[in-house]
Amino acid sequence: MSKQVNERILFWGSCFALITTAFTFAIRTGILPQLGDQFGLSAEQLGFINSMWFLGFPISMVLGGIFYNSIGPKRIMQFAFVVHTLGIILTIYAGGYTLLLISTLLIGLGNGCTEAACNPMIADAYTGSKVDKMLNRFHMWFPGGIVLGSLISKFMTDFALGWQAQMWIIMIPTIIYAALFYGQTFPKPKLEEMRSLKENVKALGSPVFIFLFFCFALTAISEFGPQQWTSIVLAQSGASPMLILALVTGLMAVGRFFAGPVVETLGQPGVLLGGSVFATIGIYMFSISTGIMAYVAAVLFAIGICYFWPVMLGTAAKRAPKTGALGLSLLGAIGMFSTSIFQPIIGGWIDSARSTYADMGLSGSELELAAGQATLAQIAIFPLILIVLFTIFYIWQKKSDRKTVDEMAQTTASAPNIANAPD
Repeated sequence: MSKQVNERILFWGSCFALITTAFTFAIRTGILPQLGDQFGLSAEQLGFINSMWFLGFPISMVLGGIFYNSIGPKRIMQFAFVVHTLGIILTIYAGGYTLLLISTLLIGLGNGCTEAACNPMIADAYTGSKVDKMLNRFHMWFPGGIVLGSLISKFMTDFALGWQAQMWIIMIPTIIYAALFYGQTFPKPKLEEMRSLKENVKALGSPVFIFLFFCFALTAISEFGPQQWTSIVLAQSGASPMLILALVTGLMAVGRFFAGPVVETLGQPGVLLGGSVFATIGIYMFSISTGIMAYVAAVLFAIGICYFWPVMLGTAAKRAPKTGALGLSLLGAIGMFSTSIFQPIIGGWIDSARSTYADMGLSGSELELAAGQATLAQIAIFPLILIVLFTIFYIWQKKSDRKTVDEMAQTTASAPNIANAPD
């Protein structure tokens, strides 16, 4: 007799797997300056190391999404545990740049597996309205885990605990999720009725999906670009970079908890447009602010990026539904892939700004502050472009929504009156 599915254990295993992902993001951000100092790495090289995290994620996310129904979430998460563990240990014992690239890529692969396996697994484990409820609670743990990881990294750095010790901390949630999943019966995948992979692929040509696909690349770098570099670009701003990261992600966690009423009031296009405006203002304020005003910028930035990722996915699900699970996987993948591409570019911007301001006679903390602020001003270009794109999308979808309502009204009016119909 087969063991019954324990939804509660599987859910908490998923949460700790996502906390592992969040820790790899936050703690790696916190130790970035230490890695640069110990191995003599330039900002561009650190950018390439960062890019491996974002490159591994979409690779395993897409492959996991495609093969989920055939191999199941259990095998995907077993692979996640192996590459998470290898990535963490290889990072700790890395002797230089090349091994740091490889170890960070392995960690990224594990993170992508978590996203690919746990989302559909939770959907398969629960039914009805509880699916949405539990998925929302699951996704809270990425920003929530970043808050916790950021505070841990700051505490350990302040007390001169090395970056290797901080990486060992990531093994704690890794071991916990492996222990929770061990011996559990996983729910069988739900087959997609009325859709096939072939139909999903055909639907990728939808104008709405293509538009969202390109926009997702910009929303992702707008969100992850500033966050991944906070420990370097804000180091001399007079504000604590890790407290900034904790503040941003903490507000994101709270905002996502209340996402339903916000989206219902403003609509998906309205939320995306408003988010791009706040994100642009927040990043620009980062580029000109120091001290307490940097925390004000963090609040505005958090409001801006809070709903980008989940609302973009929700928009695709509602307005390009025939793309199915494949479409959602591809959107998440392009978001991480674009972030991977831009990491070394941002690192190059920092190096270039340092060189420019050094030639102008700046040095020390003044040089670092000027270079960091100049880089943030360049990053603000991404959400600025999104303001234009989402304004177009808002007008486009407003007309589309009105057309849909009119068509439904016509259908209702032309339908036979069943109450007065003859027996």
